[in-house]
Amino acid sequence: MRAAQSSTPTGQEPPPPVRDWPALDLDGTGFDPVLAELMREGPLTRIRLPFGEGWAWLATRYEDVRLITDDPRFSRAEVTRRQVTRLAPGFAPRPGSLAWADQPDHHRLRGPVAGAFTVGAMKRLRPRAQRILDELVDGVVRDGPPADLVERVLEPFPLAVVSEVMGVPAADRQQVHAWTREIISTHGAEAADRAKTGLYGWIRSIVRARATSTDDDVYALLGSAVARGEISEEEAVGLAGPLQTGGEAVTHNCGQMLFLALTRPELMERLRARPEERGPVLDELLRHIPHRSTVGLARIALEDVEVAGRRIAAGEPVYVSYLAANRDPDVFPDPDAIDPARDPNPHLAFGHGPHHCTGAVAARLQLELLVGTLLDRLPGLRLAVPPEQVRWRHRTMIRGPRTLPVTW
Repeated sequence: MRAAQSSTPTGQEPPPPVRDWPALDLDGTGFDPVLAELMREGPLTRIRLPFGEGWAWLATRYEDVRLITDDPRFSRAEVTRRQVTRLAPGFAPRPGSLAWADQPDHHRLRGPVAGAFTVGAMKRLRPRAQRILDELVDGVVRDGPPADLVERVLEPFPLAVVSEVMGVPAADRQQVHAWTREIISTHGAEAADRAKTGLYGWIRSIVRARATSTDDDVYALLGSAVARGEISEEEAVGLAGPLQTGGEAVTHNCGQMLFLALTRPELMERLRARPEERGPVLDELLRHIPHRSTVGLARIALEDVEVAGRRIAAGEPVYVSYLAANRDPDVFPDPDAIDPARDPNPHLAFGHGPHHCTGAVAARLQLELLVGTLLDRLPGLRLAVPPEQVRWRHRTMIRGPRTLPVTW
């Protein structure tokens, strides 16, 4: 990890060196060694990612991550006017994107779609989601072992559920899935841009088509909000895009969880023997798994702010690492261990503050259904290949197995 030094005014503590953080192609569920090294160096370090310009602060301590993500002095909107160092090659924030909105805009934009992701809405969705999953697992059982769980269940199930929530017509679902998969890859700016152009053009047409709909899916809600003048069409498109890609995270998070269960007999036994306690185990797995490569989206300090004893100056970019915060030993004793009985477990797997994941309740519902249904319906579920032969996704923002061959 190459370091670059910088000068500092006389009398001030020198800033930490700038560390290059490449996007490593990591197999398995191991923690990113670069992030582990940064955590050892201190609670606030400086990083340079593969694209963009300059360097950014990185906060890794739980307390600091919560502070930064809940403090209006750190702006997401300001990042859209800068070429901040970043993981992804392309950078074209859209109007309406919740990810890049500050308050009060964030609250205004989230309003039209909030009703589709409430606990009540997810309770109503649960029976339909279970039927979708049962049909997929019926096919796996009918065809018999072995089977690739990613291909047969983990990809099609979240795609179908997100499509239900969003209101994607059945005929368009595979094309939408192809676009979202390309968008979260790091293959290159050109391919991602083509996928975004296709997806956002399609979203624009469906928002227009649903303007008079009285349904409660996301595209109907957005179409109605545009017709009432609450948000612009551009904002509706920017809102829908990230929500549409949400199924990808469920696929790969669940893939990592199942891989851990399939390679740790004591964990699998716990999940099987105590179905009523699966919820806390899933929380611990959410805390533990390395959900993503490097870090997510930056913020810009709007004024000088002291964090972890250092001054982040106005105009400087800062990243937080939820993965690191979830391994903070001051909050999670023995943080690298998987402790199914960990209590309390205030993990930040779905983020914190105003940008807490909109689809968190939906994601949690899908993970519960997937793990419970697969373990209950496939007795003796185990890997069909040695663990080291499981293939993992490379050049991607979201980590997970490409394939998960199993037998039962």
